Amino acid sequence: MQNRTAITRWIFILGSILIISLILWNTYQFFNQLKENERSKMELWAAAQSEFEQTDLSSDEGISDMVLQVLRSNSTTPMILKSAEGDYVDRNLYKSNVSDTTAYLENLIVRFESENQPINLSYVDPANGNNVQIGTLYYGNSDLLNKLKYYPAALILIIFLFFVAIYFFYKTSRSAEQNKLWAGMAKETAHQIGTPLSSLVGWAEILKQEGVKPEYITEIEKDISRLRTITDRFSKVGSKPVLERCDVVEVTSEVYDYLKSRSSKLIEFDLQIPDHPVMVMLNPQLYGWTIENLVKNGIDAMKGKGKISIGIRDNGSQALIDIADTGVGIPKRDQKKVFSPGFTTKTRGWGLGLSLARRIINEYHNGRIHVMKSSRNEGTTMEIILKKVD
Repeated sequence: MQNRTAITRWIFILGSILIISLILWNTYQFFNQLKENERSKMELWAAAQSEFEQTDLSSDEGISDMVLQVLRSNSTTPMILKSAEGDYVDRNLYKSNVSDTTAYLENLIVRFESENQPINLSYVDPANGNNVQIGTLYYGNSDLLNKLKYYPAALILIIFLFFVAIYFFYKTSRSAEQNKLWAGMAKETAHQIGTPLSSLVGWAEILKQEGVKPEYITEIEKDISRLRTITDRFSKVGSKPVLERCDVVEVTSEVYDYLKSRSSKLIEFDLQIPDHPVMVMLNPQLYGWTIENLVKNGIDAMKGKGKISIGIRDNGSQALIDIADTGVGIPKRDQKKVFSPGFTTKTRGWGLGLSLARRIINEYHNGRIHVMKSSRNEGTTMEIILKKVD
């Protein structure tokens, strides 16, 4: 199935390249044909001008209507006729706000020479058979040719934007499929945990009746409560969680106390919080999960030994929660990638923790999470920004 999809994709890409090549080739051929037609038109005009120059205006024959019609026919191609005496005759030029006409025409002649080969105007004097030089005709591309010249570039740009749109559509669709897959896996995990969790509750009750030390039962019940919280978190993945007005200082302190009691003695914990409540709209379970993920990532980065600092700052309109570690740090090139699904620097791990954290904070809480700072072998500080409520 994957091979068939890959073959279809390559056929589509090669077909698109072929169509683009044909369009560009036909445009190039059309441009050259128009250029040749303009050349023929200007050669005809030059011949008519030569005929006009050698016509005796005092004779009875005068100037033929055909010559006059040809001379009047050019209304689109810009041109300059420089006579043998150095005088200029121009047509179809835009000379508004030109202070020095001669310099302007000389500059145009240079440009016209780069666009088209000049045409020499001359005629044979019937009296002595000598070749009489009239002047040189310089002409540029018409507006139609100039527009057509940029058409391939515009076409390539449109096609590029089209492919970019397809790429982002494909990427978004794939991301949506991945999100749906992870949400399904999370809900199934919550469902699977439910059965042994119910059994553990029953065993805890039996242990109580067997006279086991109350301290043991208390610790078991704490872990059962923790498993219920984890199950509740997994069940909420993929669903719009309910937010409630909470004191982020209190919720963070509870998570801090739990992590400190369950972590190795080699980890030094530090908590810096305001002495007043900081109210935000929060889902405590998912927010707690985010803090846990960030702290566990920090512990992994320190290889199980170091200092974890959690701080909350109140800047008036926002609550700023900082989680810092003294680990190896995150390279600058990876600081934006760490929140991408599947990205991980660990030998083991699925790279979902920070991706879920960003989704919980950005999408569910309308906040922001980012790498505040990180230095090699000095540690990393993650920052969560949440909007305060009254």
